Amino acid sequence: MGRKAGLARHLRRAQTAPEELLWSHLRNRRLGGFKFRRQVPLDRYVVDFLCFDAKLILEIDGPTHDGRLAADAVRTDALGAMGYLVLRFGNDDVLANMDGVPDEIFHTLEQRGV
Repeated sequence: MGRKAGLARHLRRAQTAPEELLWSHLRNRRLGGFKFRRQVPLDRYVVDFLCFDAKLILEIDGPTHDGRLAADAVRTDALGAMGYLVLRFGNDDVLANMDGVPDEIFHTLEQRGV
Protein backbone atom coordinates (compact mmCIF):
# COMPACT_ATOMS: atom_id res chain seq x y z
CA MET A 1 0.00 0.00 0.00
CA GLY A 2 1.34 3.44 -0.89
CA ARG A 3 2.10 6.06 1.71
CA LYS A 4 -0.78 8.35 0.67
CA ALA A 5 -3.25 5.45 0.53
CA GLY A 6 -2.26 4.42 4.06
CA LEU A 7 -2.63 7.99 5.29
CA ALA A 8 -6.04 8.26 3.61
CA ARG A 9 -7.18 5.05 5.27
CA HIS A 10 -6.00 6.33 8.66
CA LEU A 11 -7.79 9.66 8.16
CA ARG A 12 -11.05 7.91 7.23
CA ARG A 13 -10.89 6.01 10.53
CA ALA A 14 -9.96 9.13 12.53
CA GLN A 15 -12.58 11.53 11.15
CA THR A 16 -13.19 14.71 13.09
CA ALA A 17 -16.72 15.49 14.29
CA PRO A 18 -17.24 18.15 11.57
CA GLU A 19 -16.00 15.75 8.87
CA GLU A 20 -18.29 13.02 10.15
CA LEU A 21 -21.26 15.39 10.21
CA LEU A 22 -20.64 16.63 6.67
CA TRP A 23 -20.03 13.08 5.44
CA SER A 24 -23.48 12.11 6.74
CA HIS A 25 -24.91 14.66 4.25
CA LEU A 26 -22.66 13.68 1.33
CA ARG A 27 -22.45 9.89 1.47
CA ASN A 28 -24.55 7.59 -0.70
CA ARG A 29 -25.30 10.42 -3.14
CA ARG A 30 -27.47 12.20 -0.56
CA LEU A 31 -26.60 15.66 -1.87
CA GLY A 32 -28.44 15.99 -5.16
CA GLY A 33 -27.29 12.58 -6.37
CA PHE A 34 -23.63 13.62 -6.54
CA LYS A 35 -21.01 11.00 -5.70
CA PHE A 36 -18.46 12.07 -3.09
CA ARG A 37 -15.49 10.17 -1.72
CA ARG A 38 -13.69 11.03 1.50
CA GLN A 39 -9.98 11.24 2.30
CA VAL A 40 -8.87 10.73 -1.28
CA PRO A 41 -5.19 10.65 -2.30
CA LEU A 42 -4.73 13.14 -5.13
CA ASP A 43 -1.26 13.89 -6.43
CA ARG A 44 0.84 14.74 -3.35
CA TYR A 45 -2.18 15.52 -1.17
CA VAL A 46 -5.02 13.74 0.60
CA VAL A 47 -8.20 15.78 0.20
CA ASP A 48 -11.07 15.63 2.69
CA PHE A 49 -13.94 15.16 0.20
CA LEU A 50 -13.93 14.87 -3.58
CA CYS A 51 -16.60 14.82 -6.24
CA PHE A 52 -14.69 13.57 -9.31
CA ASP A 53 -17.51 14.36 -11.76
CA ALA A 54 -17.59 18.04 -10.75
CA LYS A 55 -13.86 18.24 -10.00
CA LEU A 56 -14.88 19.72 -6.65
CA ILE A 57 -12.83 19.32 -3.47
CA LEU A 58 -14.18 20.14 -0.02
CA GLU A 59 -11.68 20.88 2.73
CA ILE A 60 -12.71 21.09 6.38
CA ASP A 61 -10.21 23.25 8.24
CA GLY A 62 -9.79 22.77 11.95
CA PRO A 63 -7.20 23.92 14.46
CA THR A 64 -4.41 22.12 12.59
CA HIS A 65 -4.81 24.73 9.84
CA ASP A 66 -4.19 27.68 12.17
CA GLY A 67 -1.10 29.49 10.96
CA ARG A 68 -1.08 27.51 7.71
CA LEU A 69 -2.71 30.03 5.41
CA ALA A 70 0.29 30.16 3.08
CA ALA A 71 0.59 26.35 2.90
CA ASP A 72 -3.16 26.01 2.33
CA ALA A 73 -2.98 28.60 -0.45
CA VAL A 74 -0.17 26.67 -2.15
CA ARG A 75 -2.22 23.47 -1.86
CA THR A 76 -5.35 25.17 -3.24
CA ASP A 77 -3.37 26.65 -6.14
CA ALA A 78 -1.78 23.26 -6.97
CA LEU A 79 -5.17 21.53 -6.94
CA GLY A 80 -6.64 24.37 -9.00
CA ALA A 81 -3.88 23.91 -11.59
CA MET A 82 -5.12 20.31 -11.92
CA GLY A 83 -8.60 21.62 -12.74
CA TYR A 84 -10.17 21.22 -9.30
CA LEU A 85 -12.19 23.83 -7.45
CA VAL A 86 -11.51 23.82 -3.71
CA LEU A 87 -14.16 24.96 -1.21
CA ARG A 88 -12.91 25.44 2.34
CA PHE A 89 -15.10 25.39 5.42
CA GLY A 90 -14.01 25.84 9.00
CA ASN A 91 -15.02 23.35 11.67
CA ASP A 92 -17.25 26.01 13.22
CA ASP A 93 -19.00 26.62 9.87
CA VAL A 94 -19.88 22.94 9.56
CA LEU A 95 -20.99 22.51 13.17
CA ALA A 96 -23.02 25.73 13.40
CA ASN A 97 -24.45 25.93 9.87
CA MET A 98 -25.28 22.39 8.79
CA ASP A 99 -28.12 23.67 6.60
CA GLY A 100 -26.09 26.35 4.86
CA VAL A 101 -22.94 24.34 4.14
CA PRO A 102 -24.65 21.62 2.04
CA ASP A 103 -26.69 24.34 0.30
CA GLU A 104 -23.50 26.17 -0.67
CA ILE A 105 -21.93 22.92 -1.89
CA PHE A 106 -25.01 22.03 -3.95
CA HIS A 107 -25.17 25.53 -5.43
CA THR A 108 -21.51 25.23 -6.45
CA LEU A 109 -22.18 21.83 -8.03
CA GLU A 110 -25.05 23.31 -10.04
CA GLN A 111 -22.84 26.19 -11.20
CA ARG A 112 -20.21 23.71 -12.37
CA GLY A 113 -22.84 22.26 -14.70
CA VAL A 114 -22.50 18.63 -13.75
